[in-house]
Amino acid sequence: MIQCKDCELFRRGVSGELSFACDPFSSVKEPECLQKWLLIKTNQMAASYQATLEYYRKLAPMQEKMFKVMERELDDMSEAESWKIPEDEDEGEDDHGKDDSGETDPHDNWPGPGTDQ
Repeated sequence: MIQCKDCELFRRGVSGELSFACDPFSSVKEPECLQKWLLIKTNQMAASYQATLEYYRKLAPMQEKMFKVMERELDDMSEAESWKIPEDEDEGEDDHGKDDSGETDPHDNWPGPGTDQ
């Protein structure tokens, strides 16, 4: 078995990180190389995930502030528009076709298309 340090496709970075220049689908020299390549890729994925989590931790306080400001703005908008809706209005009642003058709308009694009168 070839050791990684003796392989021409093995690279060690300045900070000590390991990498393989081989293509796992065509230029793998030993079966163990594929396992090592998978370990390196898994380690890279875990490091990327940790970096993403760290970024989210930095954003969390700013996101909370933004949510509070948006909530305050929405409350202010609702309060500003509250004059449009009378407080004593019952939402459950139905006018049954009557407009504001109390008269019945003639279109409410129309039977609809396809019916004989």
